[in-house]
Amino acid sequence: GGGDAAAGKEIFASSGCGGCHVLADAGASGTLGPSLDGNAASTEQLVVDRVTNGKGGMPAFSDTLTPEQIADVAAYIVAAAK
Repeated sequence: GGGDAAAGKEIFASSGCGGCHVLADAGASGTLGPSLDGNAASTEQLVVDRVTNGKGGMPAFSDTLTPEQIADVAAYIVAAAK
């Protein structure tokens, strides 16, 4: 844990996450990636790993976001997806 969910909401929007993912709290309705809504299996650790390293069609963001920004967006996604 430790991320700032409020800052993460801004990063989610500015990094284009909603272009691929559904997340109602963010007004996001992307269709390429999995829906993040109601995904109780998502933990901050899992989201940090996916955002940092990517997987499948998900690109890695380790070159464009700092570890702190990644922790923030992870905190936001886990809080907003429940």
